[in-house]
Amino acid sequence: MAEEIEWWDYEDAEEWAEALAGDIGFIIESAIDARGGAVIALPGGTTPAPIYAKLASAKLDWKRVTIVPTDDRLVPLGDPLSNVTALGKTFIPKGARVIPLISDKAEDYKAAGRAADARLQDLHWPLDLVLLGMGADGHTASIFPGPDYDEALAGPKERRALGVMPDPLPKEAPLARVTLSAAAIANAKSLMIAITGAEKRKVLEKAAEQGPSSSHPIGRVLAETDLPVDIHWHE
Repeated sequence: MAEEIEWWDYEDAEEWAEALAGDIGFIIESAIDARGGAVIALPGGTTPAPIYAKLASAKLDWKRVTIVPTDDRLVPLGDPLSNVTALGKTFIPKGARVIPLISDKAEDYKAAGRAADARLQDLHWPLDLVLLGMGADGHTASIFPGPDYDEALAGPKERRALGVMPDPLPKEAPLARVTLSAAAIANAKSLMIAITGAEKRKVLEKAAEQGPSSSHPIGRVLAETDLPVDIHWHE
């Protein structure tokens, strides 16, 4: 279970995004200073976009930064639902290396997960940072209830990524996914969560309190880590 969960509340989206970008930038700088490079995982979606805009303007040695999505949908590069495409548009022009989880050659979501896991085995591990978002249903990354839920939460500790099929499929993106495993998230050197809105706060507070017995994926993931966790929230 997380050693300590600390909530950081902000007045508005601007302050929230600026604080998160500053914290992420500090972690990147520290990793570069320590060993010459940083490897971080970032979520997709529209919520963190303001964070990334501010982070991209930071004066960092971006050529030493590797970014992977926390998860992605089984869609081709360039698709509007592709998380790595959005991350790439922001950070590749800065000089960062952005590693996709999805290969166009994958025949199905399980094969896509195996290919992603193999690709991540080549990166420095554990990750220097995982930034998580959370859905209103309590999912995080693409760890959803469904046939692959137990494998995502309690599969082999060395597994870094896997393919998952949410059940039910989310209405906004009814697709199979590839996601970091709970172990890959929990073993990161730093773990942060960025959420907005009162309803998500209620879900996350309840999930964190319930821990390993939580009905929400985020609660189960938090139960896997021994890290302090910073939760950044604004209304």
